[in-house]
This record gives sequence, C-alpha cells and structure tokens, in this order.
Amino acid sequence: MAEGDYDFLIKLLILGDSATGKSCFLCRYTDNTFCSQFVTTVGIDFKEKNVIYNDKNNDGKGQCIHLQLWDTAGQERFRSLTAAFFRDAMGFLIMFDITNMQSFLNVRQWMSQLQMNAYCENPDIVLCGNKMDLAAQRVVSKKEAEELAENLGMPYFEVSALSGDNVTEAVEALLGLIMRRMEDSVDKSWIPQGTVRPGNNLPGEKEPSSGCGC
Repeated sequence: MAEGDYDFLIKLLILGDSATGKSCFLCRYTDNTFCSQFVTTVGIDFKEKNVIYNDKNNDGKGQCIHLQLWDTAGQERFRSLTAAFFRDAMGFLIMFDITNMQSFLNVRQWMSQLQMNAYCENPDIVLCGNKMDLAAQRVVSKKEAEELAENLGMPYFEVSALSGDNVTEAVEALLGLIMRRMEDSVDKSWIPQGTVRPGNNLPGEKEPSSGCGC
C-alpha cells in the first residue's frame, strides 16, 4: 500500500500508567522493534501503520486502513493534555503491567477518564496486560485480569512488547470492533471528520447506483 493510499483513517489511543510498556508496544507493532532503554513519554507521541482489513461481509475485498496510534504519557501531570485527544480517537487500548499491581488497579481510573472524555459512553476498548514474558515476576493473575475485562465489557489480551506475542492480535481485535461499529451504526455522525476518504463508502454501505433504475 502506497503512502497516502487508503480508504479509512483510524485513530487509536493507548492509555495506562507510566512504565507499563505503551511506547514499546507501539514500536513492536509498527516497526517490529524493541527498545530496552526506558524513555518516559512527554505528553503524547504517535506512530502510523497501513494495514488491510478483510471483512467477510465485503465480498473478500480488503479495506485499506491507515492507523494512527497515539501514545499517551501516564503521569498525572499530563492527564489534562492527553484528555484533549480522546474525542478524536475511535478506539482505545488500556494497558497495565502484569508485574505491577497498582497499574492494574488503576485501570478503572483510566476507564473513568474515557467515560468523561471519549466520543461516547461505551467506546471500543481492548484491555492489555503487558510483559507476559516476565511470568515469574507477575503479581496480577490472568484470571483476575479476565474477570475485570469481562466486568468492563471488553476483550483481554496478555501481550509482550519484548517478544511480540499477541501484539498484532490485540490491535486487530480493536480494529475489528471499530469497523463493525461503523458498519452497524445507523447514525454516522459520531465518526470523526477525515476518517473516510472522499469517494469511499463506510463499511456496510452499498455502492451508489448509476443510471436509470426503471
């Protein structure tokens, strides 16, 4: 896919406490690299990637998606800054560190932020427990995380930015939720301007008929 050649621009926002591995997760997903040196995100940063989304209801024709993945700072002093980006995002990844119980407990605080600032009260969200490669150091059990995700009504993935396990799967799951919401929604007014390139149809929309229908 050539740069600038896409059907939809989808913005995703990744949230979570500082040092949960958000930046490393995005580097693994977009560049397939891992940076072992911890560098605190200041404010907000983003990465981009072009993907093909295959919808089984679209006659096998893949949709060209340009993903913008926004990486937010986890520190309290940046919360007011990052909140300004919530309404433009169509999907969210909430990340915690399976070796840090407090980052897990703070997931509900990030949910509260979303409910106050996102485009609707029940946006598409995927919960990610990062650092699954550090199984010997984990303090958050998989069962605890799965129960929280079920209570909050979202999918849960255990991921590793180090090894790449489940990184792509988590993003693809979120993208699938967003595309299905776009397809099923009767009222399209919630979709941010610029998401659909001119001349393209939203998922689920039929090509306009041409000529006389008589």
